[in-house]
Amino acid sequence: MYRLALVSLLALPPAASAQPVTHQVKLNGHTFTLPQGFTIEVAAGADLAPRPIVAAFDDQGRLYVCDSSGSNARVTEQVKNKPHRILRLESTKGDGRFDKQTVFVKNVMFPEGAMWLNGSLYVGAPPHIWKFTDTDDDGVADKEEVWFDGKTLTGCANDLHGPYRGPDGWIYWCKGAFAKQEYTVNGKKFATRAAHIFRARPDGTGVEPVMTGGMDNPVDVVFTPGGDIIFDTTFFQHPGGGKRDGLVHAVYGAVYGKDHDPVYEHPWTSPTLMPPMTHMGPAAPAGLHRYESDQFGKEYVNNIFCCQFNLRKVSRHVLVPKGSTYETRDSDFVVSDNIDFHPTDVIEDADGSLLIVDTGGWYKLCCPTSQLVKPDVTGAIYRVKKAGAHKVDDPRGLKVDWVKADLADLADRLDDPRPVVRTRATDAILARGEAGIKTLAGIIFVSHWSDSAYVRAVAALTGVNHPLARQAARQCLGPLVQGDLALAGIHAAGTWRDKEAVDDLVSVLRREGLPREKRAAAAALGRIGDAKAVPALLAALAADSNDRTLDHALTYALIEIGDATQTAQGLKSPAPRVRRACLAALENIPDSGLGTRAVFAELDVNDPALRETAWWIAGRHPQWGDQLAGYFKEKFQHLEKLTPAEQDELVSRAVPFLKANAVRATAGDALAAEASASAQRALLRGLAKSGLKAFPAEWKAGVRRALGSRSDEVVRDAILVLRAAPPNAADFHDLSEGAAKDRARQTLPTPKELVYALAAVGPVGTALPPEPAALVIADLHRDQPGAVRSAAADRLARAALANESLVALTAALKTLHPLELPKLIGVFAKSTDEAVGLALVAALRDPAVRPAVRAEAVKPILDKYPQAVKDGAEKLYAELAAARKGETARLEKLLADMKPGDVRRGQLVFNSAKTNCIACHKVGYVGGSAGPDLTRIGGIRTERDLLESVLFPSASFVRSYEPYRVVTNNDRVLNGVLKKDAPDEIVIVVAADKEERVARSDIESIAPSTVSLMPAGMEQQLTAQDLADLIAFLKACK
Repeated sequence: MYRLALVSLLALPPAASAQPVTHQVKLNGHTFTLPQGFTIEVAAGADLAPRPIVAAFDDQGRLYVCDSSGSNARVTEQVKNKPHRILRLESTKGDGRFDKQTVFVKNVMFPEGAMWLNGSLYVGAPPHIWKFTDTDDDGVADKEEVWFDGKTLTGCANDLHGPYRGPDGWIYWCKGAFAKQEYTVNGKKFATRAAHIFRARPDGTGVEPVMTGGMDNPVDVVFTPGGDIIFDTTFFQHPGGGKRDGLVHAVYGAVYGKDHDPVYEHPWTSPTLMPPMTHMGPAAPAGLHRYESDQFGKEYVNNIFCCQFNLRKVSRHVLVPKGSTYETRDSDFVVSDNIDFHPTDVIEDADGSLLIVDTGGWYKLCCPTSQLVKPDVTGAIYRVKKAGAHKVDDPRGLKVDWVKADLADLADRLDDPRPVVRTRATDAILARGEAGIKTLAGIIFVSHWSDSAYVRAVAALTGVNHPLARQAARQCLGPLVQGDLALAGIHAAGTWRDKEAVDDLVSVLRREGLPREKRAAAAALGRIGDAKAVPALLAALAADSNDRTLDHALTYALIEIGDATQTAQGLKSPAPRVRRACLAALENIPDSGLGTRAVFAELDVNDPALRETAWWIAGRHPQWGDQLAGYFKEKFQHLEKLTPAEQDELVSRAVPFLKANAVRATAGDALAAEASASAQRALLRGLAKSGLKAFPAEWKAGVRRALGSRSDEVVRDAILVLRAAPPNAADFHDLSEGAAKDRARQTLPTPKELVYALAAVGPVGTALPPEPAALVIADLHRDQPGAVRSAAADRLARAALANESLVALTAALKTLHPLELPKLIGVFAKSTDEAVGLALVAALRDPAVRPAVRAEAVKPILDKYPQAVKDGAEKLYAELAAARKGETARLEKLLADMKPGDVRRGQLVFNSAKTNCIACHKVGYVGGSAGPDLTRIGGIRTERDLLESVLFPSASFVRSYEPYRVVTNNDRVLNGVLKKDAPDEIVIVVAADKEERVARSDIESIAPSTVSLMPAGMEQQLTAQDLADLIAFLKACK
């Protein structure tokens, strides 16, 4: 008879979410904080595994530890030299303390995952997953095979993490970074730059993605009993408001953050990316584990433990079903006060104790911590126990004769309380071939097992390509089955695209409630691809109770099935949510016939989700612009009657269509006719986002009027339009002259920064005579307001200066604010005059200037000057090299001499014109975005790290803010952070207030840079107390 699979496998009582009562344990140089009733001890010290990274047990209980050499060499060197190793540790006394070490693999590339499977150790070492086998059991691998080759290796080696064993018998791994990889998926070519979780059968066949995202570094993967995938990742979103990393429920077909170019290549089911399950801030999550034993207590079963590398802790996450997905109740489990505690893996031993791998202080590759690398600060492996627990007889089943045991006995062991015994029983049954399959398939629902044992049996059968396995899974789709058992059966049907399961899966969609089961059934139906499921999918979409995740699954199923005719029937539905999903599906179905009539009909509907989806789809078709010109013309006539937010929303709708002649003209006419400053600004902000490479004639009258506005804000926005879409010389002359006349007629003085800013958007290389150039140079002085300094620097950077002016500029360098120096260095690339070059070298050697100079930034410029200049430059390079060698000593001295800081004064320093930190960095929701979010920086960085980042910003770079050096075909050199990296163009942030858009065809070279966008020498603007206050403020940001 059928049995009800209870949801309680995951749902726990509310008390599980409460923060536990804790106590502290001093151990091995740490003070650990952990829940009352738990103990922690050293399982393996630095004498056995000095820098452990990841670990895995074999069937005998021997621990395989991937151990770092401490090397942070470039990955191109590491992949050749393989400086790391894999150790095999044993506890010869059986007391849980490892006391014997064997070097299992002597040389391995940077290891980022370990898994034991069927007598071999699989290790992810980018770009490969290796399979190591010890055929003679002497503790040393004598057979090395490449199980998987990702074929890409980027600078941070985050191309691959894993592998991980799924309960379905497949092998999973993560792809990070954004290098292009190519596969054949389900018979079709699949090329991708995005992040993914991939899976394949143990023989390496059947590779396919099961998660797509824009995150930098998906790391570890665990599975719910029913087969749902949970993973942790860095940079799930662009940092902001203290959010960055997270735990994610990987829903099939969903596209996750962060939002940038690689994810645009994949089908979205709505205008926005799918959300995370749990926000974690800048935690740098690493190892992840779902706890299976009951030794910690029933309330810990199926909890997830997560290593947070940056935050020096392992966190506990109670997984709770919520709608069609999950939420977590979060608490700290083990926290260390030691700044060099960096947990990288957490695994469960057979007795239910938990091993925590602390890698120590060696790692800095692509990690924005202090450049004080600490390979001498070793790690350890710790064991966490529950007091009075873990007295488990034969926890690994070593007393069981797995070869001779009969199948019935092995099957009963799927209900054994010992997790490792359950796993070994599953493997032993399947090793018996068809007889084992028949045993598992034949006793589904007819044995005395618990619900969880049935779930394990169905999951095990999912790894088998056999009709009996498919039939057993279909038994779990009946009307009385729900929860994890139903999910396991649905997952099996979807994995194997079981066409015989379609009717049962459709029946799941038609039941009341069961949102998780419906979400899984939709995914399975999409994979199977049978069009007879479309009516049921459309009917399921109509339910108002659907959450975002279920709506996605139903929509993606329509996309995968690809029946445009049936899907289009949903556009006639009275339910907005059905029409929304059908529009999204048809947009992604090839040759669906979706046209303007269906999309335009929904542009002004009341339902916000449907309206946003219609506009999103329309925006993906800029060729529809001319047909929308009339719409925008009518709407723009009433622009001034809208609120500022409504004005911005309306104009943003038009932005994707500004390349269409009619819409471009409509926007220009609206700007020329508009009297409201608010409406003018909304239009101008929109025009600045057009992406046009040249200023269009249709905007000339409107921009001319805006440049002559009484509002400085309107003028500033008009200049931004010209910066984004540069005018030709004739148009610029007309615009600037006209603006000057308009302002004069109104007797309005124009602020200096606007005068300079307008001149800076004129044609590059326009001559600026010495006399006016001297006035601009004078306004570069550090005592001038920041807006004036910045605009003056931009003015000079675009101009053609006489040698006389260039020499004058060298004399002014010592009076500059560090923010302006990088902009102005490039000015000297336009000259090769010896006198200018010698003056520049002398200025750069000045002690007031030199701290802000990087040899990498000035050498390409000075190399073009005569030999006398090059000879002088060698002295500069020597001085810079000596200064760099002394950076550590200087940092330590400043740190030792630093007085106590005041947080409130430090906030003033952060916001002051002297530093202008807020122009590039957010704290909370205030500040710029050119640099990393600092909302929680104090929780992950020490005072030393923070001081180093202020003094030596090029010493290390935060992930996703690495600088690049771009050289164009006309010898322009741009240094900054890539905001967009698309096949047709890049957008590079070169200053807090400035971006440059460069077509790929105009780029001669692009390469990582060693020079930070943040200028060096900032501390010269601060007193010792200012610096102490600033560090105190940053440390308080947690």
